[in-house]
Amino acid sequence: MEAKLIELGVETFQIALYLALPALLVGMLMGLAISIFQATTQINEMTLSFIPKIIGVVIVIVLTMPWMLNEMTDFSTHVFALIPTFIE
Repeated sequence: MEAKLIELGVETFQIALYLALPALLVGMLMGLAISIFQATTQINEMTLSFIPKIIGVVIVIVLTMPWMLNEMTDFSTHVFALIPTFIE
């Protein structure tokens, strides 16, 4: 019983990481590119670093939304199928 719960916890953290990874990677890469641009041009405008990252993350979330929904649906179905095994 405890092993099943631990396995479910690990699987939950894995699915959360998989779902967050695309947006986090784009935010990190956009931030790196903007930082390099700001360092080379000496432009230190706060909106220059914030707005493009937000736009990039929103675009990635919109593009990956069908995949994310499919992954969450599969995980939820899996969890609901496990419920009878926890009731003893």
